[in-house]
Amino acid sequence: MDTYSILREFADSWFLIAMFAFFLGALIFAFWPSQKSARDDAASIPLRDETAACDNKCADCVCKTVFDLERRNG
Repeated sequence: MDTYSILREFADSWFLIAMFAFFLGALIFAFWPSQKSARDDAASIPLRDETAACDNKCADCVCKTVFDLERRNG
């Protein structure tokens, strides 16, 4: 048998079963009840506002400079 036939037979049988088992394992892991907090945390990432508002109180504030330029330019 040539190499292609051996690899083709392996891919059609055992590797297909292994890939399906991996898929089922990943699916079970993703939807396991103890992973709910991780899923909820990942789902809320786009909705987070993690940038702090600038109060323009520091002496070398970059926001203050940008704010002043925007105010002058209209």
